[in-house]
Amino acid sequence: MYNFDFVKPSSVAEAVKALSDDEAQPLSGGQTLLPSMKQRLNAPGTLVSLTGIAELKGVKREGDTLVIGAATLHATVAKEAAAHYPALAELAGQIGDPAVRNRGTIGGSLANNDPSACYPAAVLASGATIVTSNREIAADDYFQGMFTTALEPGEIITAVRFPIPQKAAYAKFLQPASRFALTGAFVAQYADGVRVAITGASEGGVFRWSEGEAALSSNFSADALKGMAGEADGMIGDLHGTPAYRAHLVGVMTRRAVSAAH
Repeated sequence: MYNFDFVKPSSVAEAVKALSDDEAQPLSGGQTLLPSMKQRLNAPGTLVSLTGIAELKGVKREGDTLVIGAATLHATVAKEAAAHYPALAELAGQIGDPAVRNRGTIGGSLANNDPSACYPAAVLASGATIVTSNREIAADDYFQGMFTTALEPGEIITAVRFPIPQKAAYAKFLQPASRFALTGAFVAQYADGVRVAITGASEGGVFRWSEGEAALSSNFSADALKGMAGEADGMIGDLHGTPAYRAHLVGVMTRRAVSAAH
């Protein structure tokens, strides 16, 4: 590690002010940032901790919407969202291991936008809204590629607003060493149709599987997806699986998610 300054603001306004320094970076759970700093892949001059800002924490229901503060721990989401959005709570309970779930936050995960992270699939499939320090961003506009989002420099996520679906579920083909998704599918049924988001499979990061959505909007059953798979073009190929294998898993995991939703 190396020397750096550390500040812990007590409000969003104070955090935004501290982040106006070009060498400052926000620190939430630190599950990605701190390891990258140890490896000298990242070297911020100042870390701005968001963990002391009370308004960034908590899970609450507002009508048909579940609002989760950006600094809310995965473990807290797993526990407190269960009564309102069971599929989201179950997803949170599958992230990493207990140590990760009790340090990592939903806002940190979304700001990092790892292509194999779980939360982006839930946010995109739910048609959620990412609330930041100065605006609201629709999920369809927020994710812009691997490790890339619509966030601007100095802008921080303050909350995520999830419309609560009629039915939903997440199915994750686990990469056992990292516990990330080799391929994961989140399916959410709403009155106006079905949304399907896939994580872990594409070089471009999380994406909506439009062919699966069309089939499920007509018939919300695993049988509607029989024989269907994703397109191998643009899928990740590595020692864990070929692009064709991940494309196959898109169909498999979506069918499993639909079955679980029932």
